[in-house]
Amino acid sequence: MNTLFADVTGIDTQRGRDGKAYREFLRVPSMSAGLYVLAAGAGDTQHPHHEDEMYYVVRGRARFHAGDEDHEVSAGSVLFVAAKVEHHFYDIQEELAALVFFAPAES
Repeated sequence: MNTLFADVTGIDTQRGRDGKAYREFLRVPSMSAGLYVLAAGAGDTQHPHHEDEMYYVVRGRARFHAGDEDHEVSAGSVLFVAAKVEHHFYDIQEELAALVFFAPAES
């Protein structure tokens, strides 16, 4: 793959059709990316990953806990989590949608 052109709305539509919280839209050896959506009041059941991870919050409002840190997040928030660090979203006030980038690609 040399290029990818996508939009969040289209990715979110596909994710909704799949009925899953996460929709991967890019995978190359050096990285992978997806859209993660959690409904207001939902729980986040993810586990630590073997890869470094970055989130960009597209919409919504929640709190995010990673390691010893805890922050409120909303549209425009950027979060980095090193590999193997416990982390999760909680107290989701408005449907949360975040672009998720893994480096290297999620295993």
